[in-house]
Amino acid sequence: MSPRALVLVTSLLIAAPLMADDTAPPQEDPYIWLEEVEGGRALGFVEGLNAVSRPRLESAPGFKDNEAEILRQLNAPDRLAYSVFRGGMVYNAVREVVRQAPLVHPVTPRGQPMSVRMTAAGDFGWITDRKGYRYAATHPQGMTWPPIPACIVDVWEALSGTSRTPECCLVNFYGEGARMGLHQDKDEQSFDWPVVSISLGDDGLFRMGGPNRGGKTQSVWLQSGDVVVMGGDARLAHHGVDRIRFRSSSLLEQGGRLNLTLRVVTP
Repeated sequence: MSPRALVLVTSLLIAAPLMADDTAPPQEDPYIWLEEVEGGRALGFVEGLNAVSRPRLESAPGFKDNEAEILRQLNAPDRLAYSVFRGGMVYNAVREVVRQAPLVHPVTPRGQPMSVRMTAAGDFGWITDRKGYRYAATHPQGMTWPPIPACIVDVWEALSGTSRTPECCLVNFYGEGARMGLHQDKDEQSFDWPVVSISLGDDGLFRMGGPNRGGKTQSVWLQSGDVVVMGGDARLAHHGVDRIRFRSSSLLEQGGRLNLTLRVVTP
């Protein structure tokens, strides 16, 4: 037999079992039972691992203090439910509000254009035009306001301290260079209920003063997910947004800041 023929025969002998393996039925995964995460075998396996790791963790310095602090935060009665902002839920809900009630460029009663764009959700929306500042039951384009999304109402219920349901969720969008001058929220029929403000997107420099214009003010940068509750003595405090850090957040693809303010309008 020539060397070339020997090589060819050897190659065929090597390839034959490989080809046979490729056509053989796949073997069953020996760990498929782990996919039954609530099955008895899987749970027993986890418990066995825990029996080994738990004593090591509990003997580590600082474990008890860390465990106590974590449990305190998880069980705190005033904590914000962790699922409220999960997966951009609130932002996605705002996008749906804007789809149903488009943002508009408002003007003041003096005819000055505002730098923010606005819309709303709920029984009422806050609007401004040549006729004045007021709450209205319909969007400036004539459609009724969409309902306030449940995940936004969740924030109100967690932090407002009242059983009243919000009747308006004003949505302000701050693009690059937008701001909001110092003002009071006083177009509601009663000031007994707080205003709850949710920040989303770019950082905003929030300024807050007292009930009288011209007094001392304090400022703080609000980041995406921050919530401000203005109630009690702070209900009629002057407040505004001096500027935003444009594109400081990646939440909005084109940059900008969304501010949601929840209010009770009627007595």
